[in-house]
Formats: sequence, C-alpha cells, structure tokens
Amino acid sequence: MLGAERTEIGVACGKCDWFSLRSVERCPECGNDLVVQPAGQAIQALSPGALPAKAGSQSKTFGARSEAASAGGESAAPGGERPKEQEMDQARYYVCESCMTPVPSGHKFCGRCGAPVPETMLHQPVDFYSDMQDPTRARLILIRGEGMDGLSYHLKADEHVVGRQGQVEFPDDPFVSPRHANFFYRDNRLVVRDEGSLNGVFFRIRGSVEIVPGDLFLVGEQIFRLDPTPKASDGADGDGTFFYSSPKYPSAFRLNQVLEGGAVGMTVCTRGTTIQVGREDGDINFPADVYMSARHATVEEREGKYFLTDLDSRNGTYVRLKAERALVHGDYVFIGRRLLRVEMNSN
Repeated sequence: MLGAERTEIGVACGKCDWFSLRSVERCPECGNDLVVQPAGQAIQALSPGALPAKAGSQSKTFGARSEAASAGGESAAPGGERPKEQEMDQARYYVCESCMTPVPSGHKFCGRCGAPVPETMLHQPVDFYSDMQDPTRARLILIRGEGMDGLSYHLKADEHVVGRQGQVEFPDDPFVSPRHANFFYRDNRLVVRDEGSLNGVFFRIRGSVEIVPGDLFLVGEQIFRLDPTPKASDGADGDGTFFYSSPKYPSAFRLNQVLEGGAVGMTVCTRGTTIQVGREDGDINFPADVYMSARHATVEEREGKYFLTDLDSRNGTYVRLKAERALVHGDYVFIGRRLLRVEMNSN
C-alpha cells in the first residue's frame, strides 16, 4: 500500500548485534557466519525492537514476518516431520530452548527469536575422564618403602601432609615425624616444605649444588655434616708448655658422619680442597654400604665456597632442605626411610 512504512527483512549477528540484510551470509562488522538455516528453508526475520541496535549505527526496522511466512508459512516435510538436514543441524549446534532453532557455535543469541544462549554453552569446559589426566596435578611413587614399593599417591587436593598421620601416612617408620612434610600447589607447581620434622626432608641433587657449613647430605645410607676447620688451639699453656699431639695439616673443611641419635661418628679433614666419598678408592670409604657407588660424591672448596657434586652415582646424592622447594617431573625426595619419586601427569 502506498504510504505504508517500508520494512527491511534481515538478521542480527549473534556476536556483535549488527543488522544485515537476509541475503548477506557473513557479518560485515565481525565476519561471523549469518546463515542459521540450511539452504532452501525460509528465515523468519526478527520483529522491530527484538534486539538493541548497535551503538553508533543507524536504526533499522525489522519485518514482522518473512516473505515465505506471509505466503503461507514455512516449508515442512510431508506429515509434519522435521527435515533430516535440520535434525543434523540440531545434533551439530546448540538448539534454542525457546523456538528449537539450531544456533551456530559462537553466537550469543538465537537468530530466529533473539533468545540469549546460556553462558554455560558459550564457555563449556572440557573435563578429564579422571584427575589422573590433569597435567597440573602430580603423584608420588614410593620407590623404597619397606615392602610397599611401587605404591602411588595421587596429589589431587590443595595440600598433602606426609607423616605418621596425614593424607600420606607412614605409621610404621620411626624416623618419620607425625607431621613431617607438606606437598602443596602454588601457581600450578608442586612444592614441598619441611613441617619442622626431626629428621628433615632430603632432596636429590642434579650435578653440583652449593652448600654451607652445617648442611647435611645423604650418600648411600650415610649422613654427613659439612663443618669448617676449627680455630687453632695449639698455643702454649700458661707456663709456656705446648700440648703434644699428632702433626697438623692445613685443612679447608671437614666432614662429620652423623650416627643415629645425633652422635658424631667418623670425622675426616681434607688435606687439600676436595673430599671424595664412595665405597672404594675415596677419601672416605664405606665398602659395606650396598647403596653407595664406588665413586659416589665429592665436596670441594672453591674461593671460600663449598660445592657438593654427585658423580653420576646409581642412587644419587641428597641434601637436606632448609626452605620450600619447587618440584618437577623426576625429582626424588627422602622422608624418613621412604624414598619418593615425583611424577607429573600428562594428558
């Protein structure tokens, strides 16, 4: 009818709300796919005011019905059945709960009725079959466990207390404190911390690490403490008499063997700047220690600093931790007599 208001039939983009004519297949603003029905099926336009106009854009008037709908309704399969192509689309896309229209992935609104797509569908996470697949989680494998070798502890909580009581329990190990250590996550990394235990947490070193006097380290089944050379005390007595003893040699440091109960066993002073520990041919030898390699580790003084080096031994060299330690895949820690290996999950 002449003088009637002219209407334009089109589709609002489900991502940016830009209005486009029905013949446009992609949004000129964001490039999103605007085809919401298989080819050959009519597209019903939105009614005026169904969606807010994009800020800064010209106001468009939507037709109330599509030309096909005005001509007698949408095409349908004989007997009122849903076309197979539409059924396939419903299996492929999210289906609007208001009008049962497939909504292409990424669209925020239904292209037919304007209903918003639920946030849970827009940002649907993919879950793992099990926490064992989560790459941000780890597990501990018991390598030496007094008959429990190979036991696995999955670390899926925020923190895991290890001790005679806690999430990881070793009730039969007399060298494990009730609350010995804690394995926890920080910034998606596994960290271990000594919880003030009597015997501490020992960490397997790689290559050389710097140590200081007073530090404890484990070689085979032997624990040693690095001590500085004692101050000279060989002056004359009050009446001018010197104490008679074995000759003294220059020494940069000494190693003290720490026995069960805390007593000091063997003490060895270095003749030069290095002491080698092993089962044979070293400065300190333990031929009966079956867990010690022939050439196991060395302690060396260089320019006033001390370095502990593992000599590619079979069972490794361990240093007692004095602070928190971030762990990676393949790290080893000793807690009491329990040796644990860290394994990070991989998806």
